[in-house]
Amino acid sequence: MKLPPEAAWHDREQDIPPEPQPDKLSAMTRRYLQLALPSPLRQTFDYILPAKMDPPPPVGARVRVPFGKQTLTGIVLAITEHASIDESRLRPAEEALDNEPVLPDSLFRLLRWAADYYQHPVGEVFDTALPILLRQGEPLAAPGETRWVATRLGQLYPLDGTIKRAPKQVAALTTLRAYPDGIIPPLLASLGVERPTLLALEKKGLAEPVTLTPPAQEKASALLKEPPLTLNAEQQAAVSAINNNLGVFKPFLLFGVTGSGKTEVYLQAIAATLARGEQALVLVPEIGLTPQIVTRFKARFQTEIAVLHSARNERERMDAWRAARSGRAGIVIGTRSAVFTPLARPGLLIVDEEHDLSFKQHEGFRYHARDLAVRRAQLEGIPIVLGSATPALESLANAKAERYALLRLKERAANAREPDFKLIDLRHQPTREGFTDSLLKAMATTLQKGEQVLVFLNRRGYAPVLLCHDCGWHAKCRRCDARPTLHRNPVRLHCHHCGAEGAPPRACPSCGSVDLRPVGLGTERVEDLLRARFPSVPLFRIDRDSTRRKDALSNITNAIHGSEAAILVGTQMLAKGHHFPRVTLVALLDMDGGLFGADFRAAEHTAQLILQVAGRAGRAERPGLVLLQTHQPEHPLLHELITQGYSAFAERALSERQLLSFPPYGRLVLFRAEATQAELPSAFLQSVIDAAESLGHPEVQRWGPVPAPMERRAGRFRAHLLLQSAERAPLRELVSALIPLVNTLPNARKVRWSVDIDPQDLS
Repeated sequence: MKLPPEAAWHDREQDIPPEPQPDKLSAMTRRYLQLALPSPLRQTFDYILPAKMDPPPPVGARVRVPFGKQTLTGIVLAITEHASIDESRLRPAEEALDNEPVLPDSLFRLLRWAADYYQHPVGEVFDTALPILLRQGEPLAAPGETRWVATRLGQLYPLDGTIKRAPKQVAALTTLRAYPDGIIPPLLASLGVERPTLLALEKKGLAEPVTLTPPAQEKASALLKEPPLTLNAEQQAAVSAINNNLGVFKPFLLFGVTGSGKTEVYLQAIAATLARGEQALVLVPEIGLTPQIVTRFKARFQTEIAVLHSARNERERMDAWRAARSGRAGIVIGTRSAVFTPLARPGLLIVDEEHDLSFKQHEGFRYHARDLAVRRAQLEGIPIVLGSATPALESLANAKAERYALLRLKERAANAREPDFKLIDLRHQPTREGFTDSLLKAMATTLQKGEQVLVFLNRRGYAPVLLCHDCGWHAKCRRCDARPTLHRNPVRLHCHHCGAEGAPPRACPSCGSVDLRPVGLGTERVEDLLRARFPSVPLFRIDRDSTRRKDALSNITNAIHGSEAAILVGTQMLAKGHHFPRVTLVALLDMDGGLFGADFRAAEHTAQLILQVAGRAGRAERPGLVLLQTHQPEHPLLHELITQGYSAFAERALSERQLLSFPPYGRLVLFRAEATQAELPSAFLQSVIDAAESLGHPEVQRWGPVPAPMERRAGRFRAHLLLQSAERAPLRELVSALIPLVNTLPNARKVRWSVDIDPQDLS
């Protein structure tokens, strides 16, 4: 590993024998470990390097050390001959866990850079990048790793044969068949497959342990299970541009309308990467997108695919991490945190749906995975592809400035047509539980043709408000300035902001009336209404509540693909990359709220959501129709999207941002503070402003402190302070100097505070 200059260290002199008592070593021979520890303190920590650690652990290795009354695992940042504090206050490290760096040099440098850029404690940054089992001290790698596989006989052996009376063996063989590349014993154990069962299958010749090594470079033809699809001219140009830049840093923005075949471009670029003996990392915004992408990739490629996301257990994630790090997995697919996955032979990075807010971490280490992926590609010296039908304005600005190469896919693949778009004016028009007659008729017509309808409403639950019909009382969250949502199955009031739950009252707490009514629509209520309206038509609801169980979303999408006429009801989970070829009608029930959002990004997010949902219609040979119900049919945003498309909207929005020096033409930093006492957050942020004034930089504007848009959440009062600058440098200099001062403010310990660099959500 090539060490950064600040992390260099020197071997101890060979002619000086080690002393039996390391605590008696002289200052001339003493050396110290500079560690990143998982602590909220914004500093590194020095420990004495004991003589027993000879040779010393390399930079990037894990070391176990005492920390107060506990023991922590840290990462070696440097080995030095001078401590930053008095030696009498230092303690010796306990144990070196590795004799090699945990992460490759490029990833090590990325994390150091990220800690500095996002102004976050370096120890927590490294902690975020490592699997939990590694943080707990599990061995880094499994050299000569043994895996169990089904033999050729085991793959063909009938499960109703002689082993049918041994259900554990049947279950074990079924599991092994699902993992043709083999599965390690710890993961088998987590799946309930015990060693005696495996030995019994081995004795019958149905299973065997094998030792796998990372694959050598293979020919492209040996990597493909199925032939690639024929590309149109735009797709071919995109693939050629990417492939011609393999081996060098080159960022691409793949701007393709929904259904234009962006995934096929990814697949063929990955095939060229694998043919070079390199690996590809693919980031997706949601867990829900992972199963369908993995299925498609497994159908195309022979190579092992490592999958990393929060729905997998710790053993599965550890195994996938090792497969990526060793080079055994040719393709790695994961959500936000997978950007930190080490690769043995990195060759290509892909960020699908790059505009999606899910790539921004909103708690703790507030990084943006898309932006870190671009920085990582730069450090690795490889190309990166950012793909979207509705790119973030920041990405479009980078393309306009020629920092990104723009690849356009303006036509849908396989001769599919863009859907027609129509507005339904809700004014002066009766509705039936939120549905106009014209919408219900269009749904009935579509279903009679054996086609599918997608109904979009970005509110889960049964109803957003529980109201007393007699006095007007409405339920409120006891911990937030918000109304809890009424849910069914089970019946409860659930606050989607703080998670508080409780049973709805039997009578009005204000007047005693029992006439309590649900007001407004949620996906559960829409489901009930449509089941009553179309009782013979299969209906599938897709939201966080219906997909909580493992494999629930995959099972639902499989059922949708297996149905003819059907109704799909869901939230924005339905808008992200799903391909439902039988959907020809998309109905958006209520998008008006997004047209008047207080956040300057509200229009951008609304435009993206509308077009992403609309893009689910007419993705095959049948034409599509999008019906949007609105009380604002003359709103310029809606007309712009319908008549001119996303590019025209983006051009206008970028011009407005430039006039205001807002991102991407300006930089923002958001300080947040919260406390149980209402006056403390604003008082603390005012002291932050006072500290900032003492540092100068008048070109940086200070906006606040002001109460947060939702001032009370989870029982705590919140306030914001926004710093804005047209240039990055002065804002960065101010914040870098300000953070150490903030830690010393007298009221800093009375509040919880955080700093968000490049905030994506001002709530």
